[in-house]
Amino acid sequence: MKIWVAAALALTVTGCAPSRDNHEDLSPAKSREARQAAPAPARTAAPARSRPRIAVLGDSLTAGLGVAKAAAYPSLLQERLDAAGLDFEIVNAGVSGDTSAGGLARLDWALDGDVRILIVALGGNDGLRGLPAEELQSNLAQIIQKAQLRGITVILAGMEAPPNYGRDYIVSFHKVYPALAATYRVALVPFLLQGVAGDEALNQRDGIHPTAAGARIVADNVWAVLKPIAEARRRPTT
Repeated sequence: MKIWVAAALALTVTGCAPSRDNHEDLSPAKSREARQAAPAPARTAAPARSRPRIAVLGDSLTAGLGVAKAAAYPSLLQERLDAAGLDFEIVNAGVSGDTSAGGLARLDWALDGDVRILIVALGGNDGLRGLPAEELQSNLAQIIQKAQLRGITVILAGMEAPPNYGRDYIVSFHKVYPALAATYRVALVPFLLQGVAGDEALNQRDGIHPTAAGARIVADNVWAVLKPIAEARRRPTT
């Protein structure tokens, strides 16, 4: 079983303040002044066709803390969807410092619009804070249930607890993700940071957040599970 690196003891994801630069604003609005200053169009343009969405509900690992927005793994997933001709819009609903409880609290915001697939990538901060694994399981279960009631396909990304809380906690934390995947029949990314955690060359100085190179591997981990699901849920051709 792979676990978080010991650097988690010195710096936790929970201390990161939310940043609008690292996640997408789902409800942008133009100011009244901008609307008044804009010239009236000669004719009304047809509204742009909206694309079905894939929301990625996560923390600073999803938000892309410490790397450019384009280098965060949700942006890389968008590039792969586009290259594969899969007509989805990725919504980066990552907020730095979020626990599973925080993700549950803002779930309705994350599911705004025509969301077809939800990637749940939460739990890192629960583990770093030593929050009970039972609470993590309950919060994630509620997220999955609410999404499934809307007909949304869920992908669950696993996380591991840091080593400082002892073996019992590490094992109980680890078991949460496969248990939920089996109970709710959702696809599982076994460990979001597989191939990245513990590798100094792929992590920033805090030892927690991936570099741009590390984010590409994270995208690989998620893409392996997302691609067949996106293909199955693509907009039917007419």
